Amino acid sequence: MHKHPVLYEINTRVFLNSPFYNPNPDKPKARLIDVPLSFWESLSRLGVDHVWLMGIWKTSPAVIRHCCFQEGLINSYNRALKDWRDEDVIGSPYSIYEYKLNPDIATEAELQKVRSALRELGISLILDFVANHLSADSVYLREYPGLFIQCTNELYSSDTHSFFSHPLHPAISFAHGRDPFFPAWTDTAQLNYFNPETRLFMIEQLRYAASLCDGVRCDMAMLNLNNVFQNTWGGILSENNFHKPETEFWSDAISAIKVAHPDFTFIAEAYWGLEWQLQKLGFNYTYDKLFLDLLKNAPPESIRAHLYAETEYQNKSARFIENHDEERAIASLGKERSIAAAVIIGTVPGMCFFHDGQFSGKKIKLPLQLGREPIEKPVPIVHKAYHRLLEILNQDIFHRGEWELLITSSSWETNFTYNNLLAWQWQLEKKKILVVVNYSPAPAQCRIKLVLAGFGEIIELTDLWHNEKYLRSAEEAQNQGLFIDLKAWDCHILEIV
Repeated sequence: MHKHPVLYEINTRVFLNSPFYNPNPDKPKARLIDVPLSFWESLSRLGVDHVWLMGIWKTSPAVIRHCCFQEGLINSYNRALKDWRDEDVIGSPYSIYEYKLNPDIATEAELQKVRSALRELGISLILDFVANHLSADSVYLREYPGLFIQCTNELYSSDTHSFFSHPLHPAISFAHGRDPFFPAWTDTAQLNYFNPETRLFMIEQLRYAASLCDGVRCDMAMLNLNNVFQNTWGGILSENNFHKPETEFWSDAISAIKVAHPDFTFIAEAYWGLEWQLQKLGFNYTYDKLFLDLLKNAPPESIRAHLYAETEYQNKSARFIENHDEERAIASLGKERSIAAAVIIGTVPGMCFFHDGQFSGKKIKLPLQLGREPIEKPVPIVHKAYHRLLEILNQDIFHRGEWELLITSSSWETNFTYNNLLAWQWQLEKKKILVVVNYSPAPAQCRIKLVLAGFGEIIELTDLWHNEKYLRSAEEAQNQGLFIDLKAWDCHILEIV
């Protein structure tokens, strides 16, 4: 496994409904098997290691009708897609009816063909696993109500947003899934992770998913940690005589899957500073949302400080500047700054995580419930920058090399812009690549001391980003430091020989 892999997220239902695959909206939508091999080959050439097909499981039309036409959602549809129609509302892919493939997307045989094609290209297939909840109309709620958090009808009557009734179980009510800091998700039903039967049942669903793919992105993974679950649902659980288990669900689940699939990849959507705990439980990668927040809101010194974290933690962090939950990078950061941020996430340790449409500079964040997106013109400067960046990252040094954070210092006594320059290097055998990013809206200068044992008196620096070459004194670069002068939001990616 690469130590610095590239993940590419695709909103599968929207992707198959795009004009590229479905130019006539009156005809049936394309299926996954219809995606030409040339598309997957294009991702392989860019160095993509994992493709995440987001939203491939079966959803419920009944939940769509009841939950997806609320005022707040309608407002979000109006902002994202001016000409949306009722049939464009296809429901959240995270309200899963059952762990079977959406028949509009693929059969098992079709998915396995796509998976095999990806494997031939050196790309692994990632699917969703939503452990915390299922659809409020889930087939499992009908058949196995004991797997879910139950409550009295009186509690439901007092809080109809957090709880709901089910026509097949009139004597009891159920809890909607929730993040404790936000209102409940009314299209979901909360699973009970203090019930041993629920844990075993969900591990079986995970085993089925693992038979179809090479890894899973686990939605809101921290919600199933024992302490978090206790804090969120403790009152109801104790009333129903459920108590905190001795082991963590994720430790049990990951261990169970890796017995049969030792190279299976687990990626956790995780927040609240619980990323390290989830890594210790077996996750290969955890979201680094804090890094995105720093890139959006903090000075470069704070970004640099974040990169002093332990090597193991960094290597297991998934870095991103947009995904289906976040604003588009070009909208939240602007063109030049978003490109600088992309260079940063692309050249620090860990998983580098990109989102379909990011490379062309899409600006509109699409609500998850919509199955069609607006047509946006590509932004040439963004498209060119991403393809150059991916071409650079496809070198062996970024996958097998050693990474080191470097110190920037003032280039003269009264110059303090060096604080705005972020610098690090990758080294593999005798090859070095130095990355310097000016993460500020004004020019900046600095010096960076390099260790150049084994290099000649004159070093040649090839700027892979700007396609320029420089000759510099090795003695000066080691003793005084290599002089760097960059425009606002600009960068050097310097190959040193």
